[in-house]
Amino acid sequence: MDRAVSLPNQPDKTTTVTLVESSGAPGGLQLVSSYQTNRIGDPMNLVELAHQVQKGDDFIKANACNKLTVIADQIRYLQEQARKALEEAKRDADLHHAACNIVKKPGTIYYLYERPSGQKYFSIISPQEWGPSCPHSFIGAFKLQFDMSWTPLEDVEKRDSEIAILDKLISQKTALPAVTGPNFQGLAD
Repeated sequence: MDRAVSLPNQPDKTTTVTLVESSGAPGGLQLVSSYQTNRIGDPMNLVELAHQVQKGDDFIKANACNKLTVIADQIRYLQEQARKALEEAKRDADLHHAACNIVKKPGTIYYLYERPSGQKYFSIISPQEWGPSCPHSFIGAFKLQFDMSWTPLEDVEKRDSEIAILDKLISQKTALPAVTGPNFQGLAD
């Protein structure tokens, strides 16, 4: 049984309160006086019930908004990560296509120069080693990683420390905890 109730502090807004259906003899047996259990009694009880329903609606709305805000932040973060990944992939492809007369080996730092003709090429000689006789414009230094990606020289120390931490974690031969549950069946096998 539904009742529309106006709250005292919001007279223009009504809240619907659903009351339990009454049965004079549930299951064929009369357990208590149906008059006592079905009477409305104090109208303030309905207002209090309406307050509780309204409070529940407000909390549900606030929780949904909070969860959606977190998801929106995660989407923005993932979009930024995707943008960075695409930029790095383009940079790596461009560097792999730069002219080079030596076989590139992972773990080595290469120096990128540009000729007046616009051709970019790699050398193993740094601008410091060339000194003032450096024949072309220096663009940057990059380390070829073992996954064939390139790391700018200014980021090499940070990247190397990250890789060292990951190598240490992998070499610790500690078993990962088994994943269980209906959604992970077969993964722990």
